[in-house]
Amino acid sequence: MKLIDYIESRRDENLNELKEFLRIPSVSTKSEHKPDIERAAQWVAEKLRTAGLENVEIAQTKMHPLVYGESLHAPGKPTILFYGHYDVQPAEPLDLWTTPAFEPTVRGGSLFGRGTADDKGQVHIHLKAIEALKKTTGQIPLNVKVMIEGEEEIGSVSLWDFVQKNRERLKADALVVSDTSMLARGVPSITYGLRGLNYYQIELTGPAQDLHSGVFGGAVPNPITILAEMIAKLHDKNFRVTVPGFYDRVQTLSRREREALNSLPWKEKDFRKTVGAPGLCGEKGYTIVERLWTRPTLDINGIWGGYMDEGAKTVIPSKAWAKFSTRLVPNQDPAKIAKQVERHIRKLLPKTVTAQFEVLSTGKPWVASYSHPIFQKAINALETGFGKKAVFIREGGSIPFVTQMHDTFKVPCVLLGFGLPDENAHAPDEHIALENYFGGIKAVALFYNQLASQ
Repeated sequence: MKLIDYIESRRDENLNELKEFLRIPSVSTKSEHKPDIERAAQWVAEKLRTAGLENVEIAQTKMHPLVYGESLHAPGKPTILFYGHYDVQPAEPLDLWTTPAFEPTVRGGSLFGRGTADDKGQVHIHLKAIEALKKTTGQIPLNVKVMIEGEEEIGSVSLWDFVQKNRERLKADALVVSDTSMLARGVPSITYGLRGLNYYQIELTGPAQDLHSGVFGGAVPNPITILAEMIAKLHDKNFRVTVPGFYDRVQTLSRREREALNSLPWKEKDFRKTVGAPGLCGEKGYTIVERLWTRPTLDINGIWGGYMDEGAKTVIPSKAWAKFSTRLVPNQDPAKIAKQVERHIRKLLPKTVTAQFEVLSTGKPWVASYSHPIFQKAINALETGFGKKAVFIREGGSIPFVTQMHDTFKVPCVLLGFGLPDENAHAPDEHIALENYFGGIKAVALFYNQLASQ
């Protein structure tokens, strides 16, 4: 097939181009990387033009630029809106990388570097698929709109404002996203459900200032101790969240869906190896897959306070902090959950401390039926591109934009993931399997080609 032959002939060129993209340290959360963010946006805009897209624009926002391009020369054919992001997480701790985070390196059949799986590698898959269609057919055979933002790793602060101001411009028959993972190596997957995410921060204050623990210890409140006691009460012995009302609206899985999820070719042995902990835990009465994808959670993401430098300093700290999050599932309302969580936490705290509670972000869960014909075309394309059986899965992570787009435009959202669960997204030694990168380009090109032929 001409299309596949062309993609295969470009393996080295495509990989080298991706490495070029990965060398740009487009860390959205750090102000010192603002020039790198601008450079990455320019790079994406240039590659959109190379792929054959027109009206390419670098839209300035309150924070980081958003890149948009389109090809609308296929009257009567479907219109796809592809979304991704070019920003990446910080690379720290740097000493845990085998090779430098922004010096992409191939070893063991994978490409290592920050952004390989999340999300530069997956964005690049689509750019190269579109370019391959253009080069082999003379034109892009369906209508394509591409929107690549630079703030996903900091909550997509400006994205929704851009969408609301450009609703007519962004109308499409389907949203396509590649920012998720396959079930496992050799199992191409389409994600049809995501958990929502609320993120919180709490600050406890006891004494007006740090105090000498010898002079004052035993008679004054210690915010770190109180914070730890409070955190310990947020789960019961069955690992259920103790917030009253937390589970009231949780959608019950049908027996059919539960059987389907638990019959997927997923191996607990591989999961345990990826986790690397001595043992596993979770909500009693549910399988690991159900806990990861279909049950809500509350997790402490960070805790600090007092003296943390080298050596000893005997203080009772004035303050203690924690960051924590709740992953939400269908029918849970983020605003209501946030109020329930704050109410419960304030009830758990003694009057010896004051608390400042902040809701840093909220995001709704999403789950969709995959009965729409576009999903069958996606499955067929994945199976042809990879030569393996493809499956439908849910995922425990969150992409708030998917929910917003689904609720606003009422169109199918197709989540084609080409990462793997053990590829260290957000962690040192992030990587993407080269078989998934190259297979992804073929699968996406075939998917778009099949959509054009319907």
